[in-house]
Amino acid sequence: MMPDFDQVGEGQTQKEWQKVPEAPAIMVDHVSKWYGQVIGLNDVSLAISGGVTGVLGMNGAGKSTLLKIIVGRLRPSQGQIRLFGTDPFKNPAPYHRLGYVSESEKLYDWMTGLDFVTTLARLHGMTRNEARERAEHVLDFVGLADVGNKEIGKYSKGMRQRVKIAHALVNDPDLIVLDEPLQGCDPLARTTIMNVIRELGAMGKTILVTSHILSEIERITEQIVILHNGRLLALGNLHSIRELLDHIPHRILLRTPDPRNLGRSVLPHPSVYGVRFPNPEELIIETNSLSDVHQDLPKLIVESGVKVTAIENPDDNLQSLLGYLIGGRS
Repeated sequence: MMPDFDQVGEGQTQKEWQKVPEAPAIMVDHVSKWYGQVIGLNDVSLAISGGVTGVLGMNGAGKSTLLKIIVGRLRPSQGQIRLFGTDPFKNPAPYHRLGYVSESEKLYDWMTGLDFVTTLARLHGMTRNEARERAEHVLDFVGLADVGNKEIGKYSKGMRQRVKIAHALVNDPDLIVLDEPLQGCDPLARTTIMNVIRELGAMGKTILVTSHILSEIERITEQIVILHNGRLLALGNLHSIRELLDHIPHRILLRTPDPRNLGRSVLPHPSVYGVRFPNPEELIIETNSLSDVHQDLPKLIVESGVKVTAIENPDDNLQSLLGYLIGGRS
């Protein structure tokens, strides 16, 4: 049931609006945003509360525009947004419960990580000692305790992303908005950041994280929002969408020194409708039931006696997902 927003007065104090338990952390109601003749968002409505929600979309889909409206950096051209039941453009109190990591945010490279996060904590009204203690805590939480006294300008890309997350957590927010936090990070940094995001979600925080890479979002959460050309294309459980995708044509790429013998072993499978050999060391299996073939593939490979060095799913990406959602349902 949708919450009754009329009960939340625009002039309420922070204590008063915190008493509205049924209000979702984020409510976007028919929001559009345009820049002259360019449409950034087109009539988007959604409600999010608790856990990690991934926002997927190709570049230009409207992900950053949506996030900037949520955190107050942009006003919607049309529609309304409410945070914890309150319109933040009329009463900014909800922003005290929000932490934000921008995709393109610049840092003070001459400051140490500890000084940077401590300064942000002071701006939230903490005493000097409180700010220092809180900064040390969040730096440790994101895995930067050992480099807190190092200048940010000497940080790697992954460390810079993590210090940005630490500064977003310093006020212990209930809503955390992360715009492409994994972009440009090495595999180790990506794993560390993903673990931090999952842990925050398990703590009951509401996390909104954007990416244009399907596998990244899938490792963090099953709850997704998909945007395309400024429109809301899908909202819900990624696993459910994957089940739908599982029964459309897919390719499985195997690298092997003997693709033809392996092809003869997998072709009789009832869910395989074709095999191809793009080069002397690759086999492509064509199927309408990806899970059925993957379930039996290890047995088929062992029975064939052929060595396989790699297995890939070329269609398992956001572009294929969008293609299906846009026009592949017929």
